[in-house]
Parts: sequence; C-alpha cells; structure tokens
Amino acid sequence: MGHGQRLAQPSSAFQGDRGEADPAVRSAIASASDQLGYLRAVAALCSSRLLMPIVASGDDSMDGPDPGRQAEMAAVSVTNASGERALLAFTGIDALTAWRPDARPVPCTLDDLAATVTEAGASHLLLDGAGPVQFVVGPDLLQELAQGRRLVEIEPGEFGWMFVDAQAVDPQADGA
Repeated sequence: MGHGQRLAQPSSAFQGDRGEADPAVRSAIASASDQLGYLRAVAALCSSRLLMPIVASGDDSMDGPDPGRQAEMAAVSVTNASGERALLAFTGIDALTAWRPDARPVPCTLDDLAATVTEAGASHLLLDGAGPVQFVVGPDLLQELAQGRRLVEIEPGEFGWMFVDAQAVDPQADGA
C-alpha cells in the first residue's frame, strides 16, 4: 500500500483515515528524552490512531509457495537481545511501509494495542521500529492502557489516568 492510500477500515471510528501520522504525536515521541517527555508522548499516543501491521505467515515452504497451505494473517512481534518481546505498531503508513511495504495496516487505538500485547505473548509495545524515531511503551503503562484508561496531563508535569465509565455512557452496556 502506498503512502496516502486508504486503509482497510475495521470500524467507522477511522472513517476517511488515509494513514498519515499525527505530527504532534511524532514531535512528542521525538522529544521524549526524559521521564516527563516520555509521559507526554504516551499521553499524546492515547488520543491518536496507530497502525498495527498484519503480515501473512505460513504460506511458504523452503521450496517456495505451497498450494496446499494457506497463509494466516498475524500481528508482528520482535524480540530484543534481552529476550523481551514487543508487539510492533506504527504512527503512520510511511513508517509502516518503510519497515515492510507488504504489511497490511490495521488502524487501532493505543488501548486496543495494549490489550493485544499480552495476547501476542509480548510485554512491550514498539512503535515505529524502522523510524523515524523508535518508541517503547513498557509493561506498567500497558497494563493500565489495556483496561481502557488513558494517560492525561492534568497540570504541567502532573499526570493521571482517565477512563470512560461504559455504564454512564450506555446503561445497557452490562448486558442487562
């Protein structure tokens, strides 16, 4: 998929999304040189659309394509030298295609990705692994994010967790 082409939309939440990175998010990530910058970058990511790459796996053998096997689509994780696994995601289609042009971008939110990290057998989330600037969200923050919470800067340098009470928004949300 080339830069600027429409993404496959899993929901109407990303209607009209063309995959461009949010410049404010990229700026926050590039400025994350200390703890305050890191937390500000995570807070910026909480309100941004991200792209999880899905790639085909299992359709080739050592001798080339095997017509008897079918490809399965899978999320991508990477392992660092210490053995820690990270789910891979991107801030924009340009970063995703720089990493692997044949990957299928799936738009999602940071809390969706955080919930997927554990399912993928990982403990971290690696954003923009091929650049422009790599950014890692660690297990402590991912645990909170996976519960649907969002990190917000309450006052300059002070952060807290925000979440939407599904019951307050939709009284039928509990299945009653």
